[in-house]
Amino acid sequence: MNDQRLRLDLSDLAEEVTVVDLRDRTLRTSRRLGIQRAVATSAAALVLVAAAAGTAFAIRPDQSPAPLPADTPSVTATPTPTPSPTPSTSTSDAPGSPPSSGSSTNTPAVQFGKLFYGLTGVIREQTWNLRSWHPGGSPVRLLALPEIALRGNMGVSSDGHRVAWVDPNNDLFVSDADGSDKQKVRSSVDPYCVGAVWSPDGRRLLFREIKAAGGPGRYGVLDIRSAEKNVRWWTTETEACKAFWSADGQTIAMTTNYGVTLYGADGTKKRAVPGFSRDGWNTDDVVSLAPNGSRVALRRHKEDGDAGDVPRDLRVNVVLDTRTGKEVSLPLGGRTLRQVYFQSDGSMVVRVQAGSGYAVLLVDEDGKKISETAEPASLKDSQILAVVD
Repeated sequence: MNDQRLRLDLSDLAEEVTVVDLRDRTLRTSRRLGIQRAVATSAAALVLVAAAAGTAFAIRPDQSPAPLPADTPSVTATPTPTPSPTPSTSTSDAPGSPPSSGSSTNTPAVQFGKLFYGLTGVIREQTWNLRSWHPGGSPVRLLALPEIALRGNMGVSSDGHRVAWVDPNNDLFVSDADGSDKQKVRSSVDPYCVGAVWSPDGRRLLFREIKAAGGPGRYGVLDIRSAEKNVRWWTTETEACKAFWSADGQTIAMTTNYGVTLYGADGTKKRAVPGFSRDGWNTDDVVSLAPNGSRVALRRHKEDGDAGDVPRDLRVNVVLDTRTGKEVSLPLGGRTLRQVYFQSDGSMVVRVQAGSGYAVLLVDEDGKKISETAEPASLKDSQILAVVD
């Protein structure tokens, strides 16, 4: 009986253990399935999110590059450095430039053309070469001329290609600036009073003839391009000399026995420039005239009497308004004025003494300095005879 009871008890115990084991197994299996379902659901959700994000990135115009896979070598982009400016090696005190100053603007694009130079003093040679210089270059030796021509009467055409002069035999010649194509165009021409004065178009020359019986001769305008070398004579009788033609072709300024008078191209007297008198301010040479005749550059001094037929002295110490006689202010920077030449646009080429040499300024019509450059030392003992644009 006891054995039977024991077997029953053991059987009941086995059934309880089996039930417990199966329940635990079922619970574990159920938990695993729940976890797997959760993981699968999460994964599906992540796939949907990733797909949506990828679409969004594809649509964005400013998207960033996709991240590299973990096994891809990393490359770091380094910004390209901005190149440093190259240090400037230019200096305003370079050779051929004037000493530095607050007003110096020695620009490479100087706005005037070629300058022509001649004598300032007496020489022993019978001839002397005309020279030209363009800022930025070296002086150029041109044709050889008699001293009387260089110091008294020669003229350069407005384009700088032709030169006219009167020789010691009173003959008027024209040639190219290098001396070629030389032509005698007139005889019996006064070499001192007027010489050879070019019209702005480079076609005509104003001159004064010499009378055989003595006394002042007529003034004429010679057409050098005409086959017959036609002359149009002035009917005006005047004792004026040292003429200069304005760039518009309408006015000729001439020195009288004590002042300056303006004439038309046909010799008609226009007006006298005020500010001169026999016992006050006098002048010897008209050096340059504004394009419209409104201003004149000359040397003014207090010496009585007529200067006479003396060689030209083209030094300038004043620019005057031809209607009022008032002085025109120039931006000289405290330096001494030496010469002034008007250009066809109304600007002025102004030569000033700079230390032991000279500098050339470009000054606009309103009196403002545009540029400045130093002259070569070899031109120190010369004077400017003409400036061409």
